[in-house]
Amino acid sequence: MDGGSPGGIFLTPGGSFGSLHCRESGFKKVAEKVLLHLCCAPCTIYPLGVLREEGHEVYGHFYNPNIHPFSEYKRRLDTVDTYAGGEKLGVTRENAYPLEEFLRQVVFREEDRCRHCYRLRLAGTARMAKKGGFAAFTTTLLYSRFQKHDLIRSIGDAVAAAEGIPFLYRDFREGWSEGVRISKKLGMYRQQYCGCIYSERDRFYPAPRSNPFN
Repeated sequence: MDGGSPGGIFLTPGGSFGSLHCRESGFKKVAEKVLLHLCCAPCTIYPLGVLREEGHEVYGHFYNPNIHPFSEYKRRLDTVDTYAGGEKLGVTRENAYPLEEFLRQVVFREEDRCRHCYRLRLAGTARMAKKGGFAAFTTTLLYSRFQKHDLIRSIGDAVAAAEGIPFLYRDFREGWSEGVRISKKLGMYRQQYCGCIYSERDRFYPAPRSNPFN
């Protein structure tokens, strides 16, 4: 089970979803309306720029029940809201803190928790994209050098097949240094661990490790 679809959604700056349009670019059809799953603000910078340069009409979706504790969740969400407002990026998000959705997926599966975490978030994004009339969905998780890139891609493809909406794959890792530089220049909050309580433990216990996100 991949978990329930996101509920309590509301839209922040950028307006309503609008209608679907596509255009031809070279030898492939490029969707102009893409829902971008946002894991955090710093990881949004480069993918958003690339997708807009390609001609896509981009909206964001903040669906991350893996982020613990709530204070950390709120800080990342607030940073996304601030950045999205400056970039005129419409963002959908939960009107609640769906902690239980994540826990139900990973309890007793801790060794393979990333797989279930990715699937939960991408499936929720895909359903929102389909509901909103988007041509495709993608994720900022493809930007990080410290995520399991190939696994994210394969899960994205599987979710796309299951939900009936294309997964727009891009390898955004080439822009890692640029995204880091810009986020620091903007004074963004840059998290110290991936998100879940397990990653927080691995980051600080038994002794603090170097921060991979810097």
